[in-house]
Amino acid sequence: MSPNTPREPKPPLIWANTLMFVLTLAIAAVAVPWYGLTHGFTTATWVVAVFFTGASGMAITAGYHRLWAHKTYDAHWSVRLILLVFGTMALQNSVFAWASGHRTHHLKVDDEDRDPYSARRGFWFSHIGWMLREYPSGREDFSNIPDLRRDRMLAFQHRYYVPLALLVNFGLTLLAGVIFGDIWGMLFLAGFMRLVWSHHVTFFINSLAHMWGKQPYTEDNTARDNPVLAVVTYGEGYHNFHHIFAHDYRNGVRWWQWDPTKWLIGALSLVGLTRRLKRTPAFQIQKALLAMEFTRAKARLARFPAETHSHLEPLRVRLAHEYENFLSAIADWARVKEEWLNEKKRVVMEQWEQVDLQSKLRDIERRLSLQRRRLRVLHAQLA
Repeated sequence: MSPNTPREPKPPLIWANTLMFVLTLAIAAVAVPWYGLTHGFTTATWVVAVFFTGASGMAITAGYHRLWAHKTYDAHWSVRLILLVFGTMALQNSVFAWASGHRTHHLKVDDEDRDPYSARRGFWFSHIGWMLREYPSGREDFSNIPDLRRDRMLAFQHRYYVPLALLVNFGLTLLAGVIFGDIWGMLFLAGFMRLVWSHHVTFFINSLAHMWGKQPYTEDNTARDNPVLAVVTYGEGYHNFHHIFAHDYRNGVRWWQWDPTKWLIGALSLVGLTRRLKRTPAFQIQKALLAMEFTRAKARLARFPAETHSHLEPLRVRLAHEYENFLSAIADWARVKEEWLNEKKRVVMEQWEQVDLQSKLRDIERRLSLQRRRLRVLHAQLA
């Protein structure tokens, strides 16, 4: 661009959002430490603050995100109501606006013109900047949430969002302050400090989770898995998995991965309050992992200088052989899965036939798991 070429004017500020973020941050940065040093916070205030923080954060991850934006499970009306109340307390707009924007993000991920919070536009933009100005990519379009618009509970929240947000943020916080005899302490710590923390923890998923971490499942977008972020975001840090398997109710798919949102949804299913939990088949997960392993192994081989190619031929042969096995396993799985689905349609299917076909599927999944171990050894030799 020529120095004399005029720059495009920035979109106008969204003053309501800008003032909210500035004022809450100023109060959290100044009033909270001042009050803590001069008056101190009671144990009850800390307990309520931690509870409100966890409840509003989990309402975003379990409610706004996994229940409504992605429909990864169904929930009893009482669970939906609780998630809606504390999700409103998180002050991140209505479910309509949040879920619509998030669905657009997944559909147009990394598109600088259409992804509402594209990480390719930088940390500041994806973290908070996209909410401060009237960017075209952030314009509301509810055409992608026809299912949610039919929900009367969500429609009520959207219509009366501002008074409801004020009620749950100030009303519940002040009520707790009256009950425990610390109105100002509760307002500062369980109100403003909680809001700032919850906001930026959520925003890290749009920014840092697209910039910092590993990509074990796909490199088709910038999303990354990061166990550190998972700890502070209630399991949302396993973002690379989420972007390729968005309709799985889990983000931390391994049993040991920190994902309290997954555990909450699973625990509620045990007492019948959640149901139809969607899970990605283990084979599909193994397939994605192995596909990335092969892509990276081929890339490593290609980086070696030409004069070493003869020495690497045995490794090339092994890699080609493993890839053939990989394609064979995929074909076998598809064939057996089709057989299983066809058999399942028969009302009079015998129980032993189901068990036999499912056993074949598990055997193929074990083959892929063993193959991935062999690939790790191959990677070690290429390192």
